Amino acid sequence: MNNVNITFSKGFNMNLMEITLGHSPDADDAFMFYAISKKKISTQNYVFKELIVDIETLNNLAFSEKIDLTALSIYAYCKVAKNYLLMSCGASMGEGYGPRLIAKQYFDKKEMVDKKIAVPGLNTSACLVLSLYFEKKPTELNLFVCPFDKIFDVVKSGSADVGLIIHEGQLSYVLEGLVLCEDLGKWWKKDTGLPLPLGGNAIRRSLGMDRCRELQSIVKESIRWALGNREEAISYARKFSRGSQDSMVEEFVGMYVNERTLDYGPEGRAAVSEFIQRGKSLGVVDQNLKIEFVE
Repeated sequence: MNNVNITFSKGFNMNLMEITLGHSPDADDAFMFYAISKKKISTQNYVFKELIVDIETLNNLAFSEKIDLTALSIYAYCKVAKNYLLMSCGASMGEGYGPRLIAKQYFDKKEMVDKKIAVPGLNTSACLVLSLYFEKKPTELNLFVCPFDKIFDVVKSGSADVGLIIHEGQLSYVLEGLVLCEDLGKWWKKDTGLPLPLGGNAIRRSLGMDRCRELQSIVKESIRWALGNREEAISYARKFSRGSQDSMVEEFVGMYVNERTLDYGPEGRAAVSEFIQRGKSLGVVDQNLKIEFVE
């Protein structure tokens, strides 16, 4: 966070606050932040410096409090709640779908638990729901950590037996000649009756509550603008699709950016609470953790 001095032609000066804004290089985040990135809406007295990197890198930046406002895994938020608040907007929730376990051949649950599984990061919500699914801590599973966009290659090469895929890979695995073993979002919905909370937006507490509220309103307006100007925002999001078919990009964005993204709502908040409580019961989330939102 820095103050940037801007001088206008009439000699009027305004101090703009620079805010580091992190999001992942996937289509739904690009869609969500398009209006901010391309200045389609007013960003008030703020200048946003975008950092577009994979979700595990964003999680790690939040661990060291090196970013102001960021998309991050709900599981990772559990480890940074002391320094960050969750925004009430920006949720990525699986409505009966979510991270998927894929392989070159079908394995059932009893077979998979003993297989080598490639995962996109130990701090991702995908990794937590995997642990909840097997009822085992990550240390009790044979996990192979690699970048999310390398998981297909790792599975196809045989370096791992099963891959835990996120982002557009949830749809495009069929193009890779791989088969679905389990949709963890579908499992979660059947088991809890709730959507699966995967990602959210978090903001540094040290910015102060007034600024947190202002920044939340800007992000919410960006999401609302994208939903209201869908075709234009989708066109921009396709640049972040990593070769996925256009129809898949649009489907994927629709899966994770919707009315729930504007506000968690009671059901969304209940889903976060259940997700965290199960993490506590498994012993992988701090028992004293309290989730707090920017209200």
